[in-house]
Amino acid sequence: MLRWQQDMSGSISLASRLPVEEFAEQFQREMLPLNNTYSYFAALPLDDHQVQQYVQEPVAALPPSLSEILPKVRLVLVPYLERSNGKDLVAFEKPAEARQVSSATLELGGEIFFFLAVKDEEIADYHYTFYNGLAALASCRLTEAQRERFSRLLREELANEAHGEVEEKSWRLKQQLLRRQTNLLRDTKLQREYFRQAFEDTATLYLHGLCCDIDVETGPRQLPTRYLRKRLELLRQTFPPPEGFALFPEELGRRE
Repeated sequence: MLRWQQDMSGSISLASRLPVEEFAEQFQREMLPLNNTYSYFAALPLDDHQVQQYVQEPVAALPPSLSEILPKVRLVLVPYLERSNGKDLVAFEKPAEARQVSSATLELGGEIFFFLAVKDEEIADYHYTFYNGLAALASCRLTEAQRERFSRLLREELANEAHGEVEEKSWRLKQQLLRRQTNLLRDTKLQREYFRQAFEDTATLYLHGLCCDIDVETGPRQLPTRYLRKRLELLRQTFPPPEGFALFPEELGRRE
């Protein structure tokens, strides 16, 4: 039997691992609200600065209209996450590297529980994982109009033989599409899979860029800047930034 203990500092100790489903069920009433969509629970002690870094700042940068397509999101900060035999587990001791994962998602009662491992994580890596997870959730919940606008842009790129992609996952799917499909503009399962992943990777960059100063690395696999900028501008139109947040450096100059 697993025995939970809570000490006077509010931290939680666990003698073993616990499946994320059981963890969510046990602590869903302990969530602290951030706004109408997002709340959080920390299964380890965090000081005010850490709460700001891990929760308040990244949530503040999220476009308000993103909430229109997402259910309520419960952020669960845990020391470690382990994937074993296809199951995601909350762990309080560091798992073997081969079993360690940085995030996990679970839908429970119409809400999304988004688990994030924070111990030993660089804050920049944590922010990337945070925004990538939300971009993945959004990619499966776009309205038909939103999906079609982004798909139309990708079809234009394919027609113009635009090389490269934003991240490795979409790069691999694009290469599969180029190898397997003669008519790249034909609607197929592979094309839809590539379009969804391309949205996820581009939306990750967009959301991360609203929160933090990040550099886009150039290279032989990187989508050319003119195409990438068009994608980001479309996402900015679809999900406008919160007041006071800018996407491109030149926007800061215009606001001064």
